[in-house]
Amino acid sequence: MGKIVCLMGKSSSGKDTIYKRILEQNGVNLQAIVPYTTRPIRAGEKEGVEYHFTDEAAFQKLAAQGRIIESRVYSTRLGLWRYFTVVDEQVDLQRYSYVMIGTLEAYTQLQRFYGKDKVLPVMIELDDGERLQRALDREKAQDHPKYEEMCRRFLADADDFSKEKREQAGIKQTFYNDEVDRCLDEILAYLRVHLADQAGR
Repeated sequence: MGKIVCLMGKSSSGKDTIYKRILEQNGVNLQAIVPYTTRPIRAGEKEGVEYHFTDEAAFQKLAAQGRIIESRVYSTRLGLWRYFTVVDEQVDLQRYSYVMIGTLEAYTQLQRFYGKDKVLPVMIELDDGERLQRALDREKAQDHPKYEEMCRRFLADADDFSKEKREQAGIKQTFYNDEVDRCLDEILAYLRVHLADQAGR
């Protein structure tokens, strides 16, 4: 039986880079789960890679069909942005293990849907000053930078990933991403141990 690795961390902590590097590793053999969002696509993103980009009407239709596993909504200067995971053809835990990017809220909802033993947390951390600089550099590279939204996300992370909420979610181990190769090596070692029972079957 497979598991779902839920990769979490505050904005600009390096989740996307770690996620892509994990998928390149042959040793852990993880498949991608691509979540959905109603936010606008950013420069450099591709449909079906970082997200499935959709709209509010599609979300409401999926919700009416009972196909939303977990969802989060953020009120931004540009309107409501939803991020969500859908019951679709992507997941077959009888055959594979998976990795996806999520939040603490998404992690706990995935546990409720699939079972606590099926969802493995990987929490990435980084100094706030470094994260803010990375976020600013990324936003500057956009065709239409949205600095107010960048600041909203940065401030919201303090609450979304508070010590209390991490403890409530049962997060006991974190991975510090000041150097991506070292951080990736630590995460891969952790995954090999926690996915070993499945690999041996």
